Amino acid sequence: MGGTAGFAVVVFGALGGVVAYLAGVVGLRELRRLRRVGVPALALVRARVPTPEDRALPPRPLLQFETADGRVVEVFSPVPSTPRHPLPDGGHVPVRYDPADPRQVLVDGHERRPLEYAFVALGLLMVLTSITLALAVR
Repeated sequence: MGGTAGFAVVVFGALGGVVAYLAGVVGLRELRRLRRVGVPALALVRARVPTPEDRALPPRPLLQFETADGRVVEVFSPVPSTPRHPLPDGGHVPVRYDPADPRQVLVDGHERRPLEYAFVALGLLMVLTSITLALAVR
């Protein structure tokens, strides 16, 4: 593989790798930030009926909690309910919310940190593969 097609594969692979890497790094930084500055609260889990527009499978429940200043906030859960980590309707889960923007929520114990590390690793792998291909194409 060489020429323009090889160059295009290398460039798109490298760009995709950089995007995946940055997505993972930003996700990890956001997790750390919410752990550091997030205000703890107890959220009520509310199931919702999925609509045809819902693309998330499994559907994410609603979380309803009260902020320190007395506002009631209702947001979609950043993580779905799973058999391993259920979010049962009517149950309560500990959350941390950003005091500047209470819609930014972290569900304690459901951080999905491995997913962010997978993005970082995949991004690095794609960049290294693209560099190797670029050297082979020359």
